[in-house]
Amino acid sequence: MAGFQVIMYGRFWVFTEEVIDHAVQYVDGNVHTNTLENFWALLKRGISGTYVSVEPFHLFRYLDEQVYRYNNRKHMNDFDRFKLAASQMVGKRLTWDEATGKNHEPETYPN
Repeated sequence: MAGFQVIMYGRFWVFTEEVIDHAVQYVDGNVHTNTLENFWALLKRGISGTYVSVEPFHLFRYLDEQVYRYNNRKHMNDFDRFKLAASQMVGKRLTWDEATGKNHEPETYPN
């Protein structure tokens, strides 16, 4: 199973791929798959427990929300997360047609 190790190099994050042989061990230092498995478990719980029904057209929005929640889970409380989200809404408008996909052109697939 492959795992990624994240290293800060100057101002940039560097991702290196490492491989774990689960027949031998599950963790090698900071290399493991637990973080990814945790994210997918939280995503599945959110979809089946909170949202119940997810349309494929909006799936990327649900993923974006879960990524935001996951990335900000340790360093922010609920009020800080709300304040950050509200500050990023200024000057943006989402109409009902955009939210429901009514202004989306139907996709056509070649035969």
